[in-house]
Amino acid sequence: MDAAAHETRPPVLRWADSVGGRPMRLDAGGILKRFHFLEQALVRSSAGWIPSVHLIETKALLARIGWETALTADALRERVFELRFPTRLVEVGADEPLVSLFRASAHAPSAVAFLEALGTVYLRSLTDAERAYLEFTDSLADGPTTRFLLQSVSEKEQAIAALLDAAEQERAIATPHDRDADAKWVVALGALLDEAGGVGAVEPRSVTVPDVVPPGTLYETPEDPARDPRYFSCNFYWPDTLDPGYGYGSGVNLQLRSAVSHLNEVWAVEIAGAALYELADVLGWEFMLDAARWTYDESRHMLMGQRRLEAWGISPENVPLGRYIYDASAAGGDPVHRLGMLGFFETKNIGKKNVRAREFGAMGDELSERDMEFDWADETIHAEYGRRWLKRLLEVNGRPPQDYADVLEECSQLVARRVEEAQPGELEAIRDCAERLVGESEQLLAAAE
Repeated sequence: MDAAAHETRPPVLRWADSVGGRPMRLDAGGILKRFHFLEQALVRSSAGWIPSVHLIETKALLARIGWETALTADALRERVFELRFPTRLVEVGADEPLVSLFRASAHAPSAVAFLEALGTVYLRSLTDAERAYLEFTDSLADGPTTRFLLQSVSEKEQAIAALLDAAEQERAIATPHDRDADAKWVVALGALLDEAGGVGAVEPRSVTVPDVVPPGTLYETPEDPARDPRYFSCNFYWPDTLDPGYGYGSGVNLQLRSAVSHLNEVWAVEIAGAALYELADVLGWEFMLDAARWTYDESRHMLMGQRRLEAWGISPENVPLGRYIYDASAAGGDPVHRLGMLGFFETKNIGKKNVRAREFGAMGDELSERDMEFDWADETIHAEYGRRWLKRLLEVNGRPPQDYADVLEECSQLVARRVEEAQPGELEAIRDCAERLVGESEQLLAAAE
């Protein structure tokens, strides 16, 4: 612009320095798009590792982190659409180095290393970046973002502390592994993050990030899920699976059987997490969002059972923790059976929830009644998840959606086959465990009178 033109420019108001330098609409959209893809990568890895950590509480922690992260990622995505209207295109683009590094979070050398890296490298860098954005942005112009990022930062700070505690607990019970490899992997991730320029308001520097950062190992959902050593490890968690005549019972027996069943929804937490991990790239973001909620809900049901058993004073070693449904879902060798197994049991058991809730109410067991009622509400949502996403997966695989019922029947047969594979002595072992559990509860009742 020449001097004459400059001199004829009309005067404008000037703002105080306190509002200068804030990002404009499209700049904000670019930053939030970056955050979305990084959050999305952590949803997948958090879910995928659920079957590979031992403690019930650690599985539930990863499920909660995955769900909270999914909500933040979705809010970011929707905000990007708003800020970039009318375009609906959200691509990784120049953020590829950072996104690749965050996807590499899944390929840890051990569960302990994964928990440590998730807390100290990934969630920490995102928390710092989101907090910096909150300080950087105009909280009036960008108020919707301010609201959900404030919640995201708070949730992540809590998650980081919980992950570090979980890593210590997992380390205490994990099978011997190379701790030096764990430490080197976490350091390598941090170095790559620094090389890329960190997570921030500007595009990352060009960095080559391998799919598996050494000394990590390629992660695949395990055929042999990790089990909490405090409980009685078994394949079949109640005698009625192998002996239909054993029955649920009534009164205290029904309370115990229901609590054990809720605790053993560990299989559903693990399968839902595995399905999210295996199918995220196949079914896309909307599936990931639903699957993260599904996984989180199942973890709540699992903790419901744990809470009731602990409240009654039951010793964990007398509580069976099984795995046969997880085994059956893996036996098919196809991720379609992950979704199918969840859908099969959602439709199989949902009708019993309200009946059980009424029975507990009549007994005066308000906690069991409440747990069962909220479980029922969740399962009605999950039944729709199962129908929607299994049909969509069938379409992706070139099968008609009408094959939905066939897949459920295949899952029923996989379960039946797994039951048929029960080894001699398994029925006696689980019957003995159940009787110890009932016996302990009777002693607790007698002591309370």
